[in-house]
Amino acid sequence: MASTIFSSSSSSAVLLALAVAIIALCVAPAVCTSRQPPDVKTVGGFRIKLKSVDFGKNLSTFERVARGMKRGQLRLQRLNALMASLAEDSDSSADVEAPVHAGTGEFLMDLSIGSPSVSYSAILDTGSDLIWTQCKPCKDCFTQSTPIFDPFKSSSFSKLPCSSSLCEALPQSACSSSSNDCEYLYTYGDYSSTQGIMATETFKFGKVSVPNIGFGCGSDNEGDGFTQGAGLVGLGRGPLSLVSQLKEPKFSYCLTSIDDGKASTLLMGSLASNSGSSSKSSSSSSSSSTTPLIKNPSQPSFYYLSLEGISVGGTRLPIDKSTFTLKNDGTGGIIIDSGTTITYLEDSAYEALRKEFISQTKLTVVNESSSVSTGLDLCFNLPSSTDSIEVPKLVFHFEGADLDLPSENYMIADTTVGMVCLAMGSSSGMSIFGNIQQQNILMLHDLEKETLTFIPAQCDSL
Repeated sequence: MASTIFSSSSSSAVLLALAVAIIALCVAPAVCTSRQPPDVKTVGGFRIKLKSVDFGKNLSTFERVARGMKRGQLRLQRLNALMASLAEDSDSSADVEAPVHAGTGEFLMDLSIGSPSVSYSAILDTGSDLIWTQCKPCKDCFTQSTPIFDPFKSSSFSKLPCSSSLCEALPQSACSSSSNDCEYLYTYGDYSSTQGIMATETFKFGKVSVPNIGFGCGSDNEGDGFTQGAGLVGLGRGPLSLVSQLKEPKFSYCLTSIDDGKASTLLMGSLASNSGSSSKSSSSSSSSSTTPLIKNPSQPSFYYLSLEGISVGGTRLPIDKSTFTLKNDGTGGIIIDSGTTITYLEDSAYEALRKEFISQTKLTVVNESSSVSTGLDLCFNLPSSTDSIEVPKLVFHFEGADLDLPSENYMIADTTVGMVCLAMGSSSGMSIFGNIQQQNILMLHDLEKETLTFIPAQCDSL
């Protein structure tokens, strides 16, 4: 893979250097039953390497983006449908539908479960809370690359009763007819789901073992998106999530470029703000900035942000202040999500951004009938006789933090097909700040202070 060099300037444009090749701007029976889950002691902190679900595959930049977008489309559609139903329920004073969680993600983390421990890969999801894996005996389980967890073989497995706090925290739960076991059903935005019993187990993250983690032991799991891993680790804001159970209010992740083939990093607890030698300075952004995290009672798992505006090439877009506001009925707003590939903006905001990009980018817009399909809405033809192009600077104005994005975080180029595309799209309900826009920025979540801090970093050296 050819290397890519980007340079920024203080002007309203960013110089985008093009390499010769592809470049990226880029339920099981109980062994025992406990009355309540014992407290999970604080573990200080640990780091875990993350790999893209497409890690190691021989794909071009556009192919990687297209695959990620396809995985996220059903989720986005379901979330937008949910926003519409929330508005309808608010108007009719009907009961609000149970929260829907983000669903399948784009990154995998390796961990172990049980005593003796069994290794598996789990999908990392900042848009949901529940930790779960497939369990024997399976009623309906998808094929996974590692053995399905067998609770009978683990001495540390313990089922949770309906009276447990974690059972009560579930959006949908019930007591089994033959016992007091907590049965759960957890659904996701892409129409996938997991169903089984709640239990506690010892989980091992790297070299760190943590006992008494509450998790779902799923015997009925449906959804194509889960097949990349053997379960899911929720990092949302609710009591079921890993960050909440660890009682460490901080976590961060640092995502490498979508096309550099290197692992990303998840930092938990006391290590969350330790960017080590990865901090980097640039002319566009050389220091950290912090913005509030907003809660949405209707969708408590998501991390909402306060986006006040967007600038393209120094021009503040004519976007109404209410466009990204989280409304009282739970609709609208913008979330930050590691599991969504590109950023989706509310329709009117995206159209304003698209129009300004066309105006300021001195390149020809690719005809929609082009034989090369990228899945992205706005693409330009690359001149064949140049090694670099200028693209407008892009700044997201969050409350208290102006995030000046490097060009590789919003423009994707492929010289083999002669195109460069804007890695963004439109949405008719909520907006989502995607993972391409988060590349090489340490995303520090502090749930005690209710803040998100952006720290420029070189994620592959973290």
